[in-house]
Amino acid sequence: MAEFELVMPKMGESVAEATITKWMKEEGETIELEESVLEIATDKVDSEVPAPVEGVLKKKLFNVDDVVQVGSAIAIIETDAAVASTSSNGSEVKETAQEAPTAAVEAESIAAQGAVAAEGGKIPARTESGRFYSPLVRSIAEEEGISLQELNGINGSGNEGRVTKSDVLDYLSNRGAAPQPAASTPSAPAAAPAPSSRAATDSKPAPAKMSAPPVDIRPGDEIIEMDRMRRIIADNMVMSKHVSPHVTSFVEADVTNIVMWRNKVKNEFLQREGEKITFTPIFIEAIAKTIRDYPMINVSVDGHNIVKRKDINIGMATALPSGNLIVPVIKNADQLNLVGLTKKVNDLARRARENKLGSDDIQQGTYTISNVGSFGNVMGTPIIPQPQVAVMAVGAIRKKPVVIETPQGDVIAVRHMMFLSHSYDHRVVDGALGGMFVRKLADYLEAFDPNREF
Repeated sequence: MAEFELVMPKMGESVAEATITKWMKEEGETIELEESVLEIATDKVDSEVPAPVEGVLKKKLFNVDDVVQVGSAIAIIETDAAVASTSSNGSEVKETAQEAPTAAVEAESIAAQGAVAAEGGKIPARTESGRFYSPLVRSIAEEEGISLQELNGINGSGNEGRVTKSDVLDYLSNRGAAPQPAASTPSAPAAAPAPSSRAATDSKPAPAKMSAPPVDIRPGDEIIEMDRMRRIIADNMVMSKHVSPHVTSFVEADVTNIVMWRNKVKNEFLQREGEKITFTPIFIEAIAKTIRDYPMINVSVDGHNIVKRKDINIGMATALPSGNLIVPVIKNADQLNLVGLTKKVNDLARRARENKLGSDDIQQGTYTISNVGSFGNVMGTPIIPQPQVAVMAVGAIRKKPVVIETPQGDVIAVRHMMFLSHSYDHRVVDGALGGMFVRKLADYLEAFDPNREF
């Protein structure tokens, strides 16, 4: 019998770890080829991990709620296969020796160290409130004498508000100056701990973390716990506003030609292409053109460096039946024609509503559009999805009387008007660039050819 390591798959360019949310197979159970073994979750998407080979699940190397690095072994599958195989997620699965694999030993060692830390420091891996502390965080807390009460008071910057190593070190660097939490026994105040050796080596103090004010619960109030996705959205929105100084510019666009053209071709389009054409692919086409004109809007900020993106990947904010939000990405949107964009938009929107998006579908966006008009809103001030530097909100299309200049003089006519709201990161996008970008986008929309063929 041969043994194969099932590894944590790569879930996207910026995803380095994932949380095990459910084991679908238990030790000793038979696994078919490509059968799902476990469910995992990142801050982007939930996925299932299929078996690269058929056999028997010999050993689970991690438990539910454990956070595992990409590429780490998560299970051992015993199989009759005598050759190496490649899993469906593209990760190579290597045959191991009969003795326990190195990754498994390291995983068990880390888990054992975490258990010791939890026992000695009275810090559990997961608290009664559901907060998770990794073995590394618990180990640092034990070494530095940080109590569970103190840990619970640290605002986490990780996935689902999880406290990371950096959060703990930032806390330690300010610990001496900050007031200590009240001790659990009021008889005597806790002595201030000695300065941390880690904090002493950090010459630049970290900024003090802000905490939300307490909320009083009143009679008749209902407490609704956020689901996992809502917690992630909340954390990401706070992070984006903290990272990027947001500025929003507004332009009103006359989209009468677009409305009239769509009304004229939508039935023929559906019959010929088998897809309904909405306004979204038309807007995305115009945004891709505008990014080509202003490529410095298609960037990210890395410290004091600006990363100018080669690809134009447009994210489309999509509301889910649960009320949450997800942003699937159209890769290389500038290389697709209107039919291709329509098919891509409809496919991603449908799979988003059915919870069938893969991790690659929501990765590597460089610019985002949010259609607030679908909810009847005329305009909005969207929050930038990091690490992008800009996002466009398109409002509801409404009929309005508008003054139109003609060779015979000005006339008042009923036109289809729409507001464009462009939020951008003022660290690298000044008002001139941000304003010219949204104005140019409006020009493209207004110049849409009402006789266009598709």
